[in-house]
Parts: sequence; structure tokens; C-alpha cells
Amino acid sequence: MKLWMKILIGMVIGVLFGLVFPTLTPYVEPLGTLFLKGIKLLIVPLVFASLVSGMTSMSDLKKLWRISAKTFLTYFVTTAFAVSIGLTIANLAAPGAGLHLHAAETAAAKDAPSIVDTLLDVVPTNPLEAMVQGNILQIIAFAVLLGVSMNIAGDKAAPVRRFCHSLADIMYTMTSIVIAFAPVGVFALMAKVVAQYGVDTLLPLAKIILLMFAGSLVHILVVYGGGVALVARLNPLRFFRGILDAQLVGFSTSSSSGTLPATIRCTEQNLGVSKPIASFILPLGATINMDGTAIYQGICAVFVAQAYGVDLTAANYATIVLTATLASIGTAGIPGAGLIMLSLILSALGLPMEGLALIAGIDRILDMARTTVNISGDAMTSLIVARSENEVDLSTYAGATSSGVQVATQSTD
Repeated sequence: MKLWMKILIGMVIGVLFGLVFPTLTPYVEPLGTLFLKGIKLLIVPLVFASLVSGMTSMSDLKKLWRISAKTFLTYFVTTAFAVSIGLTIANLAAPGAGLHLHAAETAAAKDAPSIVDTLLDVVPTNPLEAMVQGNILQIIAFAVLLGVSMNIAGDKAAPVRRFCHSLADIMYTMTSIVIAFAPVGVFALMAKVVAQYGVDTLLPLAKIILLMFAGSLVHILVVYGGGVALVARLNPLRFFRGILDAQLVGFSTSSSSGTLPATIRCTEQNLGVSKPIASFILPLGATINMDGTAIYQGICAVFVAQAYGVDLTAANYATIVLTATLASIGTAGIPGAGLIMLSLILSALGLPMEGLALIAGIDRILDMARTTVNISGDAMTSLIVARSENEVDLSTYAGATSSGVQVATQSTD
């Protein structure tokens, strides 16, 4: 049975288990926790090794800068589309209209960090400390600088280069071991979510959930599917089949960084993207490409404004688009990070911070859709960039299908 089928079965059984046996979910919850811990232990060494390996595989610095420019341009364009989609469907559906809420006195929100502070915080003062703390953005900065330095050093860096390539291969093998446990882990995670929230709790805010899932589906099908068809000139159906494993893992874990191992495996083995490009773009995207979060911020900002009777101006909408696009750079690829970034949007618009409480109760549900969008965008970007560089194995892409765990042990070279 293919992996995506196993994960889907685990997801369905988990939902039913959570509905029928909510009191028993604490007994299966450790299985989900174990799966998440397995995923998290991969993140730091996998990001570091795969990024350095990818960069040292591209010794041509001009090519490296060209790929970087294409990657960042794609991420910014798709994020702008994402927040626009969120704003559009929220205004059409008016989820907060008629609530007539009143804000009480609350503590002032923290000011959003400046662009300069955000950029300075990317550079670690101690790379080992960044790894211990799991600061992915700083790890990426150090890995990029190390990779560039190794390319400049040439043959003198050969021993370290071989070590990083070997470490990356080891991490890919370890990834296959952890991903094999995904159906069981997904079962436990879904059982916990359903038992924790229940149907009654979700009904009052069902409109927000439906809008988030609808916006995510539109963005994936139209923006990502259109990007694959029009820019990469490839069959989008093959693309969606190829990343289905990663989408299901992302949906259940709600972590872009945690889904990175599955995204790398699907992109290389199912879509035929070359290892150097996938190893460079995907770890980067897991940290800075947050299209799902942008959709979420657009919907939730409009919802809070309508709930408290605040009319948003054209300037306010421009602020949402700009802030959400720039804030995506600093959004960590971990569960719940979108809620923190939403506070920056509300603060920038002068909206009541109490609105966060309305969203917080269902944030875990919304996070599932956000993460699915994020990792789909990472895969699409790597495919588009690889296609522009003629580094897509078209025979692999033509046969793209969500493969079983067995192929995960094959060489990714």
C-alpha cells in the first residue's frame, strides 16, 4: 500500500477514534508525541546538512545567486497572492459581520520588529547556540555562508564537503525510518485534535475554518497549479500526486519544518527535482515561505475588524498585504507561529488584541491548512526553479506518484 493511503487511513481512523472514544485518547497520544519528536530531531541536522550539501553541489556562484533570486522572487509573489486571496474571500463571506463585540481595556501589543532588526537577527553570534535552540533562520544563514566559503576554498574544503554530503545521505536514510511511522503518528495526532475540540466547540467558528480551507484550496489549485502549468509548463496533476505524501504529513503535524523530510523526499523522488536545488530551496522555504500563514492573516484580520465593527480602509488593506508578506520571513515553521504573527497585523491596524482569543481556540485546526499550503508552495518553487535550470528529471516527473516507504531507501543522488 502506498504511503499516502496509509496516512489517509490513519487520519480517518484517528478522527473516528477521537469522536467515539475521547476518554481513551490520552492512551494513544504518546504515539503522536513520539512521531513529532522523531520529526523534530531530524530538523536541525537535516536543514544544515542538506543546505550545505546543496550549495557545495553548485560550485558556480553565478548559478547560486541566480537560483537564489528566482527563489525569493517566487516566494514574495506567491505570498502577495496568498494574502490577497485571504482578504478577498473574507470580504465576500463577511465572517465577523453581526457579532457586535466590544473591546475592553487590554495591554498594548508589542511593536513589530523593524526590518533592520529582523535582518540582523538572521546572523547568529554563535552558530552552535543557534543549533541548540533550533533557530532555523540563523542555521540557514550559517549554512549558506559555510557553503559559499567552501566553494571559494575549492579543493581545500574537500574533506568537509564529503562529510556534509555523507551526513546529508545519513539524514535522508533516517528520514525514511521516521516517515515509516507516519500513519501511526497521524492517527494519534488526529484523535487528540478531535477529542480536544469536539464538534460542538468548532460549530460557532465553522465559518472561519471553512474560509481558511477554501482559501487554501484555491491558492494550491490556482496559484500553485497555475505556476506549474504556465511557468514550468508541466502537468499540474502530476505535481499534486507527487507531493501528496508531504501534504498529508504537513496537515497532521502542522509544522513546515517538521514536514521538511517528507517534502524533500517527495520533491526529489517523485517530482524529479535535482538534489542540489531541492537541498537548497526546501530548507529555505520551510522558514521563509509562509503562504498559508498569509491567507490566515488576511482572513483573520478582516474577521476581527468586522467582529468589532471597524471599517478597514484601502490603506489598511495595503498594510495587511505588506506586513503579512514581510512578516512571513520571520515566521517560524512550527505549530502556532501564525497566531504570533497575527498579533503584529492587529497591532499595525490598531485592532483589539482580544480578537486573538477568538482565533486561538481553533488555531490548531487552521494551522493544518496553513502548513499544507506552505509545504506545497515550497515544492512548487523548487520545481519551477529546477525547470528553469533544466534540472528536472522529466521521466521521473512523468511517472510521479506518491510512492511507498520502500523507495525512501533508494539513493537520492
